[in-house]
This record gives sequence, structure tokens and C-alpha cells, in this order.
Amino acid sequence: MVCHLLKIGLKCGKTINIKMKTNTKAPSFTIQSTSGENYSLKDSIGKFVVLYFYPKDDTPGCTIETNDFNKLLAKFKKLDCEVYGISKDSLKSHDKFKDKYKIKFDLLADEDLKVLKKYKVWGKKKFMGREFMGINRTTFLIDKKGKILKIWENVKVKDHAKEVLETLKEISK
Repeated sequence: MVCHLLKIGLKCGKTINIKMKTNTKAPSFTIQSTSGENYSLKDSIGKFVVLYFYPKDDTPGCTIETNDFNKLLAKFKKLDCEVYGISKDSLKSHDKFKDKYKIKFDLLADEDLKVLKKYKVWGKKKFMGREFMGINRTTFLIDKKGKILKIWENVKVKDHAKEVLETLKEISK
């Protein structure tokens, strides 16, 4: 086994999970969007951004979460905020999901996991006693200058979009 020395003194074979932090610059990215154009986070400078990472199109929890953001979209827009959902699903899958539920905002496709890894939402998960790699449901609220204001980790979908909106309202005062 080849070991790389880390300044923080970890032993070989050990891994650490460094999480994203609030009040830091959100990692920049450019990614495929259901708009038909590539989306770059820098395109949203001057607006608030909700970036929510979800495991899979058209599954129960992801559908609830996406539909809830969709229902509240006009209220987010009134607060000068854009909403984007990101998963590792393909654009074809996103388009089908978006059409089926009449989603009015863009979904972003990260099939190569680059953005998921940049935002540290790709990792080990457990379900029914089985361990696997997947997306940890996480939402980021990013300010108009590209700084992370708030992070929701291990999101429970019920009322989550409403909670994000309430936080944005408080910040926007």
C-alpha cells in the first residue's frame, strides 16, 4: 500500500470527512442544465442561490423535496433567489422528471460526480444494513457574492423547502 503523508498526521488507510463550512466561498463549477445551456455558479452572482443535492430523480423523497421547492419557487424569486437541484442523474432523466412534475426551475446533471465531490456530498451511506457510495441529501444557501450562508445536512424532506425559505426571509431582512 502506498501512503501519502498528510500535514494533519493521519495514519495509512484512514480517511477523514472534511465538511463544507458556512461563511466560506462556495466552490465554483460549470455543469449541464435542463435549460439546454451549461450553468455556472458565477452566473448567479448578484442573487441568492439555493443549491440542493438529492440522490435520484423520481424517487419518493426526492420527488417530495423537488415538488416542495417548485411550489415555493415564486416566493424564492420574490427574495431574489434562484433554486437548482443537483444529482448524478443524466439530463435525459432530469428532463423526464421535470416534465412529469412540471418543475419550473433547472435541474443540474453531475454524472461525473465533480460537483458532488467539490461540495462534499458524495460519500458512504447505509441503507437496510448495506453500505454504498451515494449522495448525502444536502442543501446550501449561497449569498449574492457567492458565500455559503447556511448548510442543511442529512435533510429530512418534509417541510425542508419551507425551512429554507424562512431562513432566506430572515437573512433578507
